[in-house]
Amino acid sequence: MSLRAVPSEVKNVLKTILAAALLALLPAVLSAAEATPEAVTKAVEHAAKDAHAAAAHGGHELPLHAVEIGRIGPFPITNSILVTWIVALGIIMFARFATRQMREVPDGAQNFWEWLVESLYEFLEGIIGHELVKKTFWFFATIFIFILFTNWAGLIPGVGTVGWGHQGPNGFELTEPWFRGVNADLNMTFAMAMIFFVCWTVWALQANGPGGFLLHIFGPKGDTTGFMKAMMIGVFLVVGVLEVVSILFRPVSLSFRLFGNVYAGENMLEAMSNLVPQLAWLIPIPFYFLEVLVGLVQALVFMLLTAVFTLLICQHEEGHEHGAAHGHEHH
Repeated sequence: MSLRAVPSEVKNVLKTILAAALLALLPAVLSAAEATPEAVTKAVEHAAKDAHAAAAHGGHELPLHAVEIGRIGPFPITNSILVTWIVALGIIMFARFATRQMREVPDGAQNFWEWLVESLYEFLEGIIGHELVKKTFWFFATIFIFILFTNWAGLIPGVGTVGWGHQGPNGFELTEPWFRGVNADLNMTFAMAMIFFVCWTVWALQANGPGGFLLHIFGPKGDTTGFMKAMMIGVFLVVGVLEVVSILFRPVSLSFRLFGNVYAGENMLEAMSNLVPQLAWLIPIPFYFLEVLVGLVQALVFMLLTAVFTLLICQHEEGHEHGAAHGHEHH
């Protein structure tokens, strides 16, 4: 596959970048939905308690709640949303720069961008198939690129350590950091998981139709007759209920898996920095390299899980298509 040979993949790049911008807006919507005066007060109290508890132990443990640093109308803007917008804007600007003058023999930024998109396309094509990757590549490429660069952006010095604070008995105490790792905010990971859930539902209905979708979940598998068939129908109805519970739980598991790994990694770096204050510049360095690898692995895991979930619900349609193709060949 080559972007020069398949111009439609250039459009997929633009879809990828636009989808990244959409992802950047969703945490603000989720936060606004919860932004009643009571919720805002509770969030501020939680952040303050976390900050005071960390200061009492001589550290600056990352609070569970993102800190609100401003508002746009009714929408609260947190420090994690700010980093989300910065990273999304950076991806969009780089993609525009790399593709503004497409050359037959690419070099520089265009060469890197084509290599990234082509590698992702071929990798996904080998997992979910040629037909399905054409429909879904824009989403999976967005997920991987966006999560990867937001994970790495959280490792930049100053993220979580620059902001408002006050002078305390142990020195300067940071209470309102301006920046926070994007995926260390559960709002962001849950927003991405819910976007996948909506896309998965649409793709499943397109692949199977409403009736086929229900049959795929609740229908008996295999050819049986008589009493055994009736019994298998009952068994697979129960299995279908369990499958529905599993499907509904996927956004939760996807969001908490990514959030937990990133949040724990950032707290580990903070703990290593405070382990020996005199060597705070040295001890975290090996762990930074580890977190660079973890950021890549978590982006890959999120993309692969969503791709496999999509394949499992859509492969029935591909099977029919292959069968029809073989039938035409025999004729």
